[in-house]
Amino acid sequence: MGRKDSRYVIPSKTRQEVEIEPVRSTRIYEEIVRQIKALITEGKLRSGDQLPPERELAAEFKVSRTSVREALRTLESLGLIAIRPGGGTFVREASVESLIEPLARVILNQREAIVELFEARRLLEPAIAALASLRATHDEIREMERILEEQAEEVRAGKTGIAQDAAFHAAIAGSTHNRAILRIVNVLMDLLAQSREETLQTPGRPERSHRDHLRILKAIKAGDDHASHQAMLAHLHAVERLATGPAAGKKTLTPSSGRRGRR
Repeated sequence: MGRKDSRYVIPSKTRQEVEIEPVRSTRIYEEIVRQIKALITEGKLRSGDQLPPERELAAEFKVSRTSVREALRTLESLGLIAIRPGGGTFVREASVESLIEPLARVILNQREAIVELFEARRLLEPAIAALASLRATHDEIREMERILEEQAEEVRAGKTGIAQDAAFHAAIAGSTHNRAILRIVNVLMDLLAQSREETLQTPGRPERSHRDHLRILKAIKAGDDHASHQAMLAHLHAVERLATGPAAGKKTLTPSSGRRGRR
Protein backbone atom coordinates (compact mmCIF):
# COMPACT_ATOMS: atom_id res chain seq x y z
CA MET A 1 0.00 0.00 0.00
CA GLY A 2 1.07 3.62 -0.45
CA ARG A 3 2.15 5.78 2.43
CA LYS A 4 -0.60 7.35 4.47
CA ASP A 5 0.42 10.74 3.15
CA SER A 6 0.43 9.49 -0.46
CA ARG A 7 -0.78 12.24 -2.71
CA TYR A 8 -1.48 13.07 -6.28
CA VAL A 9 1.25 15.39 -7.49
CA ILE A 10 0.01 16.23 -10.94
CA PRO A 11 -3.51 17.73 -10.39
CA SER A 12 -4.19 21.44 -10.74
CA LYS A 13 -3.63 22.29 -7.08
CA THR A 14 0.05 21.37 -7.44
CA ARG A 15 0.46 22.48 -11.04
CA GLN A 16 2.78 25.30 -10.04
CA GLU A 17 5.44 22.84 -8.85
CA VAL A 18 4.87 20.21 -11.59
CA GLU A 19 4.42 21.54 -15.10
CA ILE A 20 2.67 19.34 -17.68
CA GLU A 21 3.36 19.93 -21.36
CA PRO A 22 0.68 19.22 -23.98
CA VAL A 23 1.64 16.09 -25.90
CA ARG A 24 2.37 16.57 -29.61
CA SER A 25 4.38 13.42 -30.35
CA THR A 26 3.08 11.01 -33.00
CA ARG A 27 3.90 8.17 -30.56
CA ILE A 28 1.96 9.74 -27.76
CA TYR A 29 2.55 7.17 -25.03
CA GLU A 30 6.36 7.59 -25.35
CA GLU A 31 6.05 11.30 -24.58
CA ILE A 32 3.96 10.51 -21.50
CA VAL A 33 6.62 8.02 -20.40
CA ARG A 34 9.34 10.64 -20.94
CA GLN A 35 7.56 13.26 -18.85
CA ILE A 36 6.76 10.92 -15.95
CA LYS A 37 10.32 9.53 -15.97
CA ALA A 38 11.61 13.12 -15.83
CA LEU A 39 9.36 13.88 -12.84
CA ILE A 40 10.77 10.82 -11.03
CA THR A 41 14.36 11.70 -11.92
CA GLU A 42 13.92 15.27 -10.72
CA GLY A 43 12.40 14.10 -7.43
CA LYS A 44 9.03 15.69 -8.09
CA LEU A 45 7.52 12.22 -7.97
CA ARG A 46 8.94 10.19 -5.11
CA SER A 47 8.77 6.59 -3.96
CA GLY A 48 5.27 5.89 -2.63
CA ASP A 49 3.60 8.81 -4.41
CA GLN A 50 0.30 7.89 -6.01
CA LEU A 51 -0.45 8.92 -9.57
CA PRO A 52 -3.89 10.25 -10.50
CA PRO A 53 -6.40 7.86 -12.14
CA GLU A 54 -6.18 7.27 -15.88
CA ARG A 55 -8.99 9.69 -16.71
CA GLU A 56 -7.31 12.54 -14.81
CA LEU A 57 -3.94 11.84 -16.38
CA ALA A 58 -5.58 11.79 -19.81
CA ALA A 59 -7.12 15.19 -19.10
CA GLU A 60 -3.84 16.64 -17.81
CA PHE A 61 -1.81 15.35 -20.76
CA LYS A 62 -4.66 16.09 -23.22
CA VAL A 63 -4.51 12.60 -24.68
CA SER A 64 -6.72 9.50 -24.78
CA ARG A 65 -6.98 7.07 -21.89
CA THR A 66 -5.62 4.38 -24.23
CA SER A 67 -2.35 6.31 -24.59
CA VAL A 68 -2.15 6.79 -20.83
CA ARG A 69 -2.77 3.09 -20.25
CA GLU A 70 0.00 2.12 -22.68
CA ALA A 71 2.40 4.58 -21.04
CA LEU A 72 1.64 3.20 -17.58
CA ARG A 73 2.24 -0.36 -18.77
CA THR A 74 5.62 0.74 -20.17
CA LEU A 75 6.57 2.48 -16.92
CA GLU A 76 5.58 -0.63 -14.98
CA SER A 77 7.74 -2.84 -17.23
CA LEU A 78 10.66 -0.49 -16.53
CA GLY A 79 10.15 -1.00 -12.81
CA LEU A 80 9.35 2.65 -12.18
CA ILE A 81 5.74 2.29 -11.04
CA ALA A 82 3.52 -0.38 -9.50
CA ILE A 83 -0.07 -0.77 -10.72
CA ARG A 84 -2.29 -2.28 -8.04
CA PRO A 85 -5.69 -3.36 -9.40
CA GLY A 86 -8.33 -1.54 -7.45
CA GLY A 87 -5.66 0.19 -5.37
CA GLY A 88 -4.11 2.77 -7.67
CA THR A 89 -0.75 3.41 -9.32
CA PHE A 90 2.31 4.21 -7.20
CA VAL A 91 5.91 5.23 -7.82
CA ARG A 92 8.21 2.38 -6.88
CA GLU A 93 11.39 2.70 -4.86
CA ALA A 94 14.18 3.64 -7.27
CA SER A 95 16.89 1.06 -7.83
CA VAL A 96 20.10 1.03 -9.83
CA GLU A 97 18.70 -1.77 -11.99
CA SER A 98 15.56 0.18 -12.90
CA LEU A 99 17.74 3.04 -14.18
CA ILE A 100 20.34 0.93 -16.00
CA GLU A 101 18.41 -2.03 -17.43
CA PRO A 102 16.38 -0.01 -19.97
CA LEU A 103 19.71 1.23 -21.34
CA ALA A 104 21.01 -2.33 -21.28
CA ARG A 105 18.28 -3.56 -23.62
CA VAL A 106 19.31 -0.92 -26.18
CA ILE A 107 23.04 -1.52 -25.86
CA LEU A 108 22.81 -5.28 -26.23
CA ASN A 109 21.92 -4.84 -29.91
CA GLN A 110 24.71 -2.36 -30.63
CA ARG A 111 28.00 -4.14 -31.13
CA GLU A 112 29.99 -0.91 -31.35
CA ALA A 113 28.84 0.01 -27.85
CA ILE A 114 31.09 -2.75 -26.45
CA VAL A 115 33.99 -0.31 -26.72
CA GLU A 116 32.10 2.14 -24.52
CA LEU A 117 31.22 -0.58 -22.02
CA PHE A 118 34.89 -1.53 -21.71
CA GLU A 119 35.73 2.11 -21.18
CA ALA A 120 33.19 2.15 -18.36
CA ARG A 121 34.82 -0.96 -16.89
CA ARG A 122 38.25 0.65 -17.05
CA LEU A 123 36.97 3.71 -15.23
CA LEU A 124 35.07 1.77 -12.59
CA GLU A 125 36.58 -1.64 -11.83
CA PRO A 126 40.18 -0.65 -11.04
CA ALA A 127 38.85 1.87 -8.51
CA ILE A 128 36.51 -0.81 -7.15
CA ALA A 129 39.42 -3.23 -6.74
CA ALA A 130 41.37 -0.51 -4.91
CA LEU A 131 38.44 0.06 -2.55
CA ALA A 132 38.05 -3.68 -2.04
CA SER A 133 41.69 -3.90 -0.92
CA LEU A 134 40.84 -1.54 1.94
CA ARG A 135 37.46 -3.00 2.89
CA ALA A 136 37.46 -6.73 2.15
CA THR A 137 37.11 -8.93 5.22
CA HIS A 138 39.05 -12.15 5.73
CA ASP A 139 35.89 -14.16 4.98
CA GLU A 140 35.43 -12.26 1.73
CA ILE A 141 39.06 -12.90 0.78
CA ARG A 142 38.55 -16.60 1.46
CA GLU A 143 35.45 -16.59 -0.78
CA MET A 144 37.47 -15.03 -3.61
CA GLU A 145 40.12 -17.72 -3.13
CA ARG A 146 37.43 -20.41 -3.30
CA ILE A 147 36.05 -18.95 -6.54
CA LEU A 148 39.50 -18.92 -8.14
CA GLU A 149 40.17 -22.51 -7.04
CA GLU A 150 36.93 -23.46 -8.76
CA GLN A 151 37.93 -21.47 -11.84
CA ALA A 152 41.26 -23.31 -11.96
CA GLU A 153 39.43 -26.65 -11.91
CA GLU A 154 37.15 -25.53 -14.76
CA VAL A 155 40.10 -24.33 -16.84
CA ARG A 156 42.03 -27.57 -16.25
CA ALA A 157 38.95 -29.44 -17.50
CA GLY A 158 39.11 -27.46 -20.76
CA LYS A 159 36.20 -25.15 -19.93
CA THR A 160 36.07 -21.36 -20.06
CA GLY A 161 35.31 -20.77 -16.38
CA ILE A 162 33.03 -17.89 -17.31
CA ALA A 163 30.73 -18.41 -14.33
CA GLN A 164 33.67 -18.14 -11.93
CA ASP A 165 34.98 -15.15 -13.87
CA ALA A 166 31.73 -13.27 -13.26
CA ALA A 167 31.55 -14.48 -9.66
CA PHE A 168 35.06 -13.18 -8.94
CA HIS A 169 34.32 -9.69 -10.24
CA ALA A 170 31.04 -9.68 -8.31
CA ALA A 171 32.85 -10.80 -5.15
CA ILE A 172 35.29 -7.89 -5.47
CA ALA A 173 32.39 -5.47 -5.90
CA GLY A 174 30.57 -7.02 -2.95
CA SER A 175 33.59 -6.63 -0.71
CA THR A 176 33.37 -2.85 -1.07
CA HIS A 177 30.22 -3.09 1.07
CA ASN A 178 28.49 -0.72 -1.34
CA ARG A 179 25.30 -2.17 -2.82
CA ALA A 180 25.17 0.32 -5.68
CA ILE A 181 28.66 -0.72 -6.82
CA LEU A 182 27.70 -4.40 -6.71
CA ARG A 183 24.59 -3.80 -8.80
CA ILE A 184 26.44 -1.73 -11.38
CA VAL A 185 29.16 -4.39 -11.79
CA ASN A 186 26.53 -7.12 -12.15
CA VAL A 187 24.82 -5.14 -14.90
CA LEU A 188 28.15 -4.61 -16.71
CA MET A 189 28.88 -8.33 -16.47
CA ASP A 190 25.46 -9.14 -17.94
CA LEU A 191 25.85 -6.64 -20.77
CA LEU A 192 29.23 -8.08 -21.75
CA ALA A 193 28.33 -11.75 -21.21
CA GLN A 194 28.44 -12.67 -24.90
CA SER A 195 31.67 -10.75 -25.51
CA ARG A 196 33.31 -12.34 -22.47
CA GLU A 197 32.23 -15.81 -23.59
CA GLU A 198 33.79 -15.19 -27.00
CA THR A 199 37.12 -13.93 -25.64
CA LEU A 200 37.36 -16.89 -23.26
CA GLN A 201 37.12 -19.20 -26.29
CA THR A 202 40.48 -17.84 -27.46
CA PRO A 203 43.22 -20.47 -26.92
CA GLY A 204 45.12 -19.73 -23.72
CA ARG A 205 42.71 -16.98 -22.64
CA PRO A 206 41.06 -18.88 -19.73
CA GLU A 207 44.51 -19.62 -18.25
CA ARG A 208 45.57 -15.97 -18.68
CA SER A 209 42.34 -14.78 -17.10
CA HIS A 210 42.92 -17.01 -14.08
CA ARG A 211 46.49 -15.75 -13.69
CA ASP A 212 45.24 -12.15 -13.88
CA HIS A 213 42.66 -12.88 -11.23
CA LEU A 214 45.31 -14.36 -8.95
CA ARG A 215 47.39 -11.17 -9.27
CA ILE A 216 44.36 -9.01 -8.49
CA LEU A 217 43.51 -11.13 -5.46
CA LYS A 218 47.11 -11.04 -4.22
CA ALA A 219 47.05 -7.24 -4.25
CA ILE A 220 43.63 -7.06 -2.57
CA LYS A 221 44.74 -9.54 0.06
CA ALA A 222 47.84 -7.41 0.76
CA GLY A 223 45.65 -4.35 1.25
CA ASP A 224 47.55 -2.55 -1.52
CA ASP A 225 45.07 -0.27 -3.27
CA HIS A 226 47.54 0.97 -5.89
CA ALA A 227 48.62 -2.55 -6.90
CA SER A 228 44.97 -3.68 -6.93
CA HIS A 229 44.08 -0.81 -9.23
CA GLN A 230 46.97 -1.59 -11.59
CA ALA A 231 46.35 -5.35 -11.65
CA MET A 232 42.67 -4.87 -12.52
CA LEU A 233 43.49 -2.27 -15.18
CA ALA A 234 46.03 -4.58 -16.84
CA HIS A 235 43.50 -7.42 -16.81
CA LEU A 236 40.82 -5.27 -18.43
CA HIS A 237 43.23 -4.03 -21.10
CA ALA A 238 44.11 -7.61 -22.04
CA VAL A 239 40.47 -8.66 -22.29
CA GLU A 240 39.52 -5.52 -24.22
CA ARG A 241 42.26 -6.06 -26.81
CA LEU A 242 40.83 -9.48 -27.57
CA ALA A 243 37.25 -8.21 -27.73
CA THR A 244 37.72 -4.98 -29.68
CA GLY A 245 41.20 -5.00 -31.26
CA PRO A 246 44.74 -3.90 -30.37
CA ALA A 247 43.94 -0.16 -30.45
CA ALA A 248 41.40 -0.49 -27.67
CA GLY A 249 41.76 1.25 -24.36
CA LYS A 250 44.61 3.63 -25.24
CA LYS A 251 43.15 6.43 -23.11
CA THR A 252 43.46 5.59 -19.46
CA LEU A 253 43.39 7.35 -16.15
CA THR A 254 46.40 7.32 -13.88
CA PRO A 255 45.38 6.32 -10.35
CA SER A 256 46.10 8.91 -7.71
CA SER A 257 45.77 6.54 -4.81
CA GLY A 258 48.85 5.50 -2.86
CA ARG A 259 49.85 2.30 -1.21
CA ARG A 260 48.18 1.43 2.04
CA GLY A 261 48.20 -1.61 4.24
CA ARG A 262 45.10 -3.42 5.46
CA ARG A 263 43.59 -1.83 8.52
